[in-house]
Amino acid sequence: MAYTTIDDPSEYFHTQLYTGNETARDITNGANAGNFKPDFVWIKVRNNANNHRWFDSSRGGNNDLVSNSTSSESGASGRLTTFNTNGFSLGTNAETNSNTHNIVAWQWKCNGGTTTDVSASGSGATQIVASTHQANTEAGFSMVTFTAPSIGSGNDFTVSHGLGAIPEVIILKRRNGTSNWHVYHKDTGNLGATFLNLTNAFADAEYFGDTDPTSTVFSQSEGSATDPGHTLIAYCFRSIQGYSKMGSYIGNGSNDGAFVYTGFKPAFTLIKRTTGGAGAWELHDSARAGFINPTDNYVYANATNVEAEDTDFDYLSNGFKIRQSYDSNNIAGTKYIYLAFADSPFVSSKGVPTTAR
Repeated sequence: MAYTTIDDPSEYFHTQLYTGNETARDITNGANAGNFKPDFVWIKVRNNANNHRWFDSSRGGNNDLVSNSTSSESGASGRLTTFNTNGFSLGTNAETNSNTHNIVAWQWKCNGGTTTDVSASGSGATQIVASTHQANTEAGFSMVTFTAPSIGSGNDFTVSHGLGAIPEVIILKRRNGTSNWHVYHKDTGNLGATFLNLTNAFADAEYFGDTDPTSTVFSQSEGSATDPGHTLIAYCFRSIQGYSKMGSYIGNGSNDGAFVYTGFKPAFTLIKRTTGGAGAWELHDSARAGFINPTDNYVYANATNVEAEDTDFDYLSNGFKIRQSYDSNNIAGTKYIYLAFADSPFVSSKGVPTTAR
């Protein structure tokens, strides 16, 4: 039986749907917990080809990044202006508040914007650079900002992440210039990396220093996004039983597709093909699909595509099951990695089982 320390996942993750009106306004969350002040908000217009906009309380409102683009951080006004006690405020910009359009906001709670500074220390490949992080160790999530040092091309350095445990997924982006989004996942090993903004298969690369992260730091190599003086942000995640899961599965190419056990009823899944060819970053959630299976509504995190409905994808009480064969989720013999967050644990801390959709 899968027990948990988090009986109500909506205290830490929430999906909010709203309709844009291009008028400055507050979006109030309907999370079960009642008061959900987000620290990381990912917004996508569902029925128009708009960018994916990422905002967080470490970088501050209005400073957004685009997961489907190499573009640098933008400080354009009128997108997301503030993080509120139970939601966030919007301006009039169409990327987050397009008139009459359906919009989704995926949100994570970190540490309420309270950060910790880490001073530089050490030398060589184990040196720790100065950084600032905010972390929620209970929910397995931290956000880290730092500036790449000048140590010589190809040389390594480390960054403190604040999780208090080994990160299983790290998503890293340069802020003050163009770069790909570097992604580390535990099930690809320290030589595996890919880009959130592209469909490329995982490949051997030195983006994370050819070194798996530890319970205190992750590694970087000077070059590309980490050229000296570049400012960066890293979003770090680890699995929390009954609340979140980072893992992998092998596709079977069948309409009776792979079942993936997570230990909870999912509220959010992000899936990526890692072997045998390219594949998009396929994103599902339980809010856009409503309360029935299949949860066909998906978007691609690497593209501006309008929400589509041509896959069969079920959220179950203890995981998810794929019922089609597509490049992005279920080619036979192909490995896929995923990042998932819970709607409810399979079994609560009091031993109460959840229900299926």
